Amino acid sequence: MTAQVDYLVVFFTATSGASGALLGSDEKELEQLVWQLVDVKNKKLSKVNELLIKPDLSDLSEEKEEEDEVEERAENENKSRADNVFTATNLETALNLFCLQLTNEVNSAGAGTSVCLCTDGPLHIRQVIHPEAASKNILVPDCFNSFFDLRKEFKKRFPTSDLKALNVHNMAESLSIPVDLPAIWDPSATLDPSAILPAEIAVQLVQILGSIVLALLSEPSSHTFSTEERVSEKFETGTCSKMEKVCDNTVIRARGLPWQSSDQDIARFFRGLNIAKGGAALCLNAQGRRNGEALVRFVSEEHRDLALQRHKHHMGNRYIEVYKASGEDFLKIAGGTSNEVAMFLSREDQIIVRMRGLPFTATNEQVLTFFSPEEGLKETCPVSGGKDGILFVRYPDGRPTGDAFVLFACEEHAQCALRKHKEILGRRYIELFKSTAAEVQQVLNRYSSAPLISVAPAPLVSMLPSVSLLPPPGRMRDCLRLRGLPYTASIEDILTFLGEFTQDIRPHGVHMVLNQQARPSGDCFIQLTSAERAIQASQRLHKQIMSSQRGPNSRYVEVFPCSTEEMGLVLMGGSLSHTHTHAHIRSGTGLSPPPCLTPPSYSFAPAPPIMSAEAAAALYPSIGQMMLAPRPLPPGHAYYPASTPMYMNYTTYYPSPPGSPTTLGFFPSPSSLSSPGGLIRMPGLTYNGNGVKDLINAVQGYQYAPEDALMHAHGHVHAHDLTGTLLTQPKEWVCI
Repeated sequence: MTAQVDYLVVFFTATSGASGALLGSDEKELEQLVWQLVDVKNKKLSKVNELLIKPDLSDLSEEKEEEDEVEERAENENKSRADNVFTATNLETALNLFCLQLTNEVNSAGAGTSVCLCTDGPLHIRQVIHPEAASKNILVPDCFNSFFDLRKEFKKRFPTSDLKALNVHNMAESLSIPVDLPAIWDPSATLDPSAILPAEIAVQLVQILGSIVLALLSEPSSHTFSTEERVSEKFETGTCSKMEKVCDNTVIRARGLPWQSSDQDIARFFRGLNIAKGGAALCLNAQGRRNGEALVRFVSEEHRDLALQRHKHHMGNRYIEVYKASGEDFLKIAGGTSNEVAMFLSREDQIIVRMRGLPFTATNEQVLTFFSPEEGLKETCPVSGGKDGILFVRYPDGRPTGDAFVLFACEEHAQCALRKHKEILGRRYIELFKSTAAEVQQVLNRYSSAPLISVAPAPLVSMLPSVSLLPPPGRMRDCLRLRGLPYTASIEDILTFLGEFTQDIRPHGVHMVLNQQARPSGDCFIQLTSAERAIQASQRLHKQIMSSQRGPNSRYVEVFPCSTEEMGLVLMGGSLSHTHTHAHIRSGTGLSPPPCLTPPSYSFAPAPPIMSAEAAAALYPSIGQMMLAPRPLPPGHAYYPASTPMYMNYTTYYPSPPGSPTTLGFFPSPSSLSSPGGLIRMPGLTYNGNGVKDLINAVQGYQYAPEDALMHAHGHVHAHDLTGTLLTQPKEWVCI
């Protein structure tokens, strides 16, 4: 709106909870509406109106009714300062009554028809009216979708004023308007912002706000109210490029969402705040399912800060946690680089449905027939755009993943399509879910992206000592896995829980498992001195109660014996089943490898040798058996460095310091010792190193003469060798 409106409505709300800067942050219901009409052209103020929202007493007990009658009589004795007082039983009735009374008042004034609300800050509209109406599925009248923020209008007239420090008192003081409010309700002097605002104070505040508006309109200010703020009425879907710059101060992370929630549900939760186009992105876990988190991008920092005030507000029966996030986090989830995906998502006002479990041979024609069969008995839901409305998800080598996304023109067709959930296509039943543009980007990024390391870097040493660092699966189960720990449990709580078995723990043998947000996952691994003690501990402590010193909660804890290899796989993101020991994996150990080991077809291509074997023997005669040439990995497993995840959005688990032994690196361990090797122990290694590569780089400069070559564990190191300081009084020997 560019022209000045005919009427301004000074509008004020009060809830049964906090007021001031915390208004609306506690989800308390609206109790009072106060407003006053301002004639902009004639510079006149109308009467002050008050609307009280009182719940229907029909469902309350007789005792409660008597208490409310006493309160009502007390309110009648203390008459309101408002000129007109109205009552309503619920929010919907109150909003409709407000619009009706406002329309009658404007018509009786006869000076124009255009009206816009004017409030002291955005909280009354954005944090009170819209959130409560959205939670109760109430349609908000159009007059609440635009308003003037009096503080911002005041700053336009007085640019030197601090917007965050502005309040009714200092605005009135700047305009020489007398204020007769009690000192305790001066916002600059209020010690408790959660205090409830008395009804008579709200009326006085509206009268002062009306005087401030009239002073801004009159000489010498002659301010023009021309550009109002808008409240987005509908969430707009869209795409986001990974090259786009997203401000860190506009993004939040919402946690605890119901698994079936959509981007529209998120927009409804943040109703009243303006979300950027395509700014609601649901997060997926490593299995491609929603994990109850979402990243939301707002149009400005102001709206982000208001969203943070909705921390632990409720969506249905669940409370939602709201935290700050970064623009990089948002781009990892919602950003994309594929032109095919951009074209697919460029059609606006389309409903997206995800298909999962498709036969690998499925075609566009089969999908179209699935949703629009020729038989007249089945429901028909045509796909928008025909073949162009279908997007198959594929691996980088072109193989189908069994997933696809389908566009529908309207909600009716989408709901019709979702009713075909688990119907048969070919010989498989198909799962159908309502999806979002951000989910399309995530799934395509997960499956369609090439490995971050396509070719293994050529190793400096082609053959390592072949003593296995870890026992074979199922051989030495000398570790314990504790599952179901209280999230507030500490190392001390775990040691107390273990009791007499504490003395059997190896040095630095307690490993708390943290999730990607560095929060406890409820799992812990304990390394014991023997397998016998591990079995005894699991039998005695399984499903015993563990208490936490940091909180009142206590839980029973499951205790299982496991091997070091199993511990390492779980810490890298794999899964471990104790009920199906011969599960769906070739080795028959009950282990599922982490996603960084899959798909098996991703293997490193052979790399050209750095140096021929003859040149290596001539250059390094003492280690002639170690040729500087890359060795291709055997088929079946594709090993990637643990520090570089396979997928960008992969959610893994991380051990807390001191960290568990690394079980996977560039090179698989051979099964037998083919040649004599040097065995040393290297304590004090960093946790953030690159594993085998760092160890090789550390020792490749120490070249020994043949007579000074390292012997086996029972051999010796020559004292006259200065480089032998690398091996100072070794107490234990492990293979590097």
